[in-house]
Amino acid sequence: MTRMTLLHDLPNIDPDKLHAIDIEALVGPGASRHAPRILMLYGSLRARSFSRLVSVEAGRLLSWFGCEVRTFDPTGLPLPDAEDASHPKVAELRELAEWSEGMVWCSPERHGAMTGIMKAQIDWIPLTLGAVRPTQGKTLAVMQVCGGSQSFNSVNQLRVLGRWMRMLTIPNQSSVPRAFMEFDENDRMKPSPFYDRIVDVMEELVKFTWLVRDRNTALTDRYSERKESADTLSNRVNQRAI
Repeated sequence: MTRMTLLHDLPNIDPDKLHAIDIEALVGPGASRHAPRILMLYGSLRARSFSRLVSVEAGRLLSWFGCEVRTFDPTGLPLPDAEDASHPKVAELRELAEWSEGMVWCSPERHGAMTGIMKAQIDWIPLTLGAVRPTQGKTLAVMQVCGGSQSFNSVNQLRVLGRWMRMLTIPNQSSVPRAFMEFDENDRMKPSPFYDRIVDVMEELVKFTWLVRDRNTALTDRYSERKESADTLSNRVNQRAI
């Protein structure tokens, strides 16, 4: 679809203020020019899941910014370690994690924390898949939806996880309070400062993804891993006793 077609599906946007990404300001000569690949993860199985609806709105914006967007549906994903990695939903999630160059994680806040559904998805993504690190050096944006007043517990926890997964978590974030009031009968987000913040977050994610994706190897090259072989590292972290 063309940008103009995509813009028609963004009724809350002021088209004069939404600017295309200045790619030349972010990348050097010879840089990759394919569309940034972004994976969306959300944290609820409800039929009307507001974390999913926020992710859909964010995905529309990412598409306008020129990204290729895929969304993982957590329905049917087993609890971590309840099945092995050959389970179809686990395999699907891991393939998408490898495919992606950036991610958006959006969780509801439940009992003051991210949901178990959100955490289970992240727990199924390992730090390494053979010689591949499916998350290291990739960009991440974190968002949350709240049933009541605005909170930042879930996004703070997601930031901790992003750091643990060795991802580059962008500075901006989104928290949507009383999310049930922010969507119309067609499940489209109403115009508001909360919507505008999502636009800001997606714009920033795309900029950071363009900026770092071709520099991923250089940014994640570290002394300790050059010193220690992969086999030695594997034996150390998988030892039965300390």
